[in-house]
Amino acid sequence: LPAAAAGTVSGPVETTVLRVVDGDTFVAEARVWPGHAVTVSVRIRGIDAPEIRSRCAAERAAAKKARATLGRLLGDGPVTVSNIGGDKYYGRVLADVTTAGGMAVGPAMLRLGAARAYGGKTRQTMCRP
Repeated sequence: LPAAAAGTVSGPVETTVLRVVDGDTFVAEARVWPGHAVTVSVRIRGIDAPEIRSRCAAERAAAKKARATLGRLLGDGPVTVSNIGGDKYYGRVLADVTTAGGMAVGPAMLRLGAARAYGGKTRQTMCRP
């Protein structure tokens, strides 16, 4: 079953960050069972970051800053994902993310102004038409 059809996995699942894609998505290796890992794109629940592929130069610049901020927050240590569900785009999962030090990453991105709150509706551009 697709992840969305199967519901959610409460977790936590320990992951190793392989690459930060943008300010709200990263690629991780998730250790799902002893000796078994899967590579998955994780979108952080509750936030929306500027788009790197925006037509607007100001949004692209903000996106690069958001990606760098997320990279600093995730750091080099393991992170855990929980409340894991399917995401409607690109085969990602949608999850709450916590650093090894116990910091909730989504709320931290909001506090730092690197992302906006997002409830799943149509995203708003960060540039004027």
